[in-house]
Amino acid sequence: MTGDMSGVSDVPTRKVRQVEKPAQPTATVRLFGSHDFFRLWLAQVVSALGDWIGFFAIVAIAARIGGSSSGAAIGVVMTARILPGLFLAPVAGVLLDRWDRKRVMVGCDVGRGLVLVSLPFVTTLPQLVVVSLLLEILTVMWSPAKEAEVPNLVPSAHLATANSLSLVAAYGTIPVAAAIFAALVKLSGVLAGNGSLAFLRLNDASLAVYFDVLTFFLSAVLISTLRLTRRPKDAATTDGRRIDFSQTFDEFKEGWRFIAVNRRVSAVMVGLGAGLIGGGMLVPLGPLFTEQVLGGGTAGFGLVVFSLGTGVAVGVSVVSVVQNRLHKPRAFSLAVLAAGASLLLGASMSTLIPALVLVGCLGGAAGVAYVLGFTVLQESVSDDIRGRTFTALYTVVRLCLIISFAVGPFLSTALGGLAGRLVGDAVSVGGFKISIPGVRLTLWLAAAIIVVAGALAGRVLREPADHEQR
Repeated sequence: MTGDMSGVSDVPTRKVRQVEKPAQPTATVRLFGSHDFFRLWLAQVVSALGDWIGFFAIVAIAARIGGSSSGAAIGVVMTARILPGLFLAPVAGVLLDRWDRKRVMVGCDVGRGLVLVSLPFVTTLPQLVVVSLLLEILTVMWSPAKEAEVPNLVPSAHLATANSLSLVAAYGTIPVAAAIFAALVKLSGVLAGNGSLAFLRLNDASLAVYFDVLTFFLSAVLISTLRLTRRPKDAATTDGRRIDFSQTFDEFKEGWRFIAVNRRVSAVMVGLGAGLIGGGMLVPLGPLFTEQVLGGGTAGFGLVVFSLGTGVAVGVSVVSVVQNRLHKPRAFSLAVLAAGASLLLGASMSTLIPALVLVGCLGGAAGVAYVLGFTVLQESVSDDIRGRTFTALYTVVRLCLIISFAVGPFLSTALGGLAGRLVGDAVSVGGFKISIPGVRLTLWLAAAIIVVAGALAGRVLREPADHEQR
């Protein structure tokens, strides 16, 4: 017994290792991809809320200052919000690829808040133009910095969802901002008679402006808590010398050369730009189309806007769910084609209900194209040139919006007059008589532009991308 027991004791004892199960990601990480992107998204929501409230406030102040020429005053101020991006965005892109983007975003938010503080004291149109110009310069820096940093915060498989959430933050805040602005205008009117608050210059938009200032400061605080990877500083800026503007110009040329050579990037920009030219014409021509063709009047145009917004929301939601099963470049080009086809068919309708359905399809396709376009750019461009790429994209966006807003009404008048002289007000097709007012012809042309751009983008995006990666 003793020997047997000693034999048993000589057998080495094997320890059983407890395998720890990996921690399950939280609901926040599953939806947003990371806690840092969640904080950046919260900052974007707050910043976008401030942007829209500031937009409403500036429009209200411009209308008050303009008096009997309020329309012209609003137009001048809105031009001051759009034009700077065309000239300043390329330089901003070079700087964003040099500077720490976290500091840029924090500085821009603080700067926008400080600029807005002066808004209640503005009494002339030139002063309002200067304020709008400064706000736009800071926004031109903030938005591309945010877009360029997103791929560093979420896994690549989560980019489409991240861009969908960013789209919700950017445009889903509009009704909330409008409600807050309306409530603050009412409250400002109540408090305006209080003499102890005279130093606040409480006019119709003052409280909304002060609330707006707080939103930008809060956004700066949220961004300051992010754990972003510190990017190496450019050698030319670390030795205490001033920025070498010749080198800056060389980097600017390098960025645009990369965009031109990288067919995938240029195809996405063409697709998004053409979609904006075509879809943007709905803004100035939509009320005219619903009144002249659909017989819906102002209420009809409201339904068109609602249908478009609902379609965008559905499209963004769907692409977030199915993104991992999509070939993103191919799906992007198909979405652009679908947007063009929906606009073409919608402009061909003569009754409100089918037109609303097709406008909803247009919104859905546009939402998908927006999300996938940004995702393809983020996946196709390395971090060292991503700032220049997105500032170039925002330049294209502004240019295309200006073209659509400015050219659409004039083109409608010109095409309507030309059609009237050549074929009259209607044509017969297969026994059906179709009216061809200028607004319908213009929307058809816009749809054709979108379809051609989608086809060209699809042809390029079918090519392998490996040789173009940087």
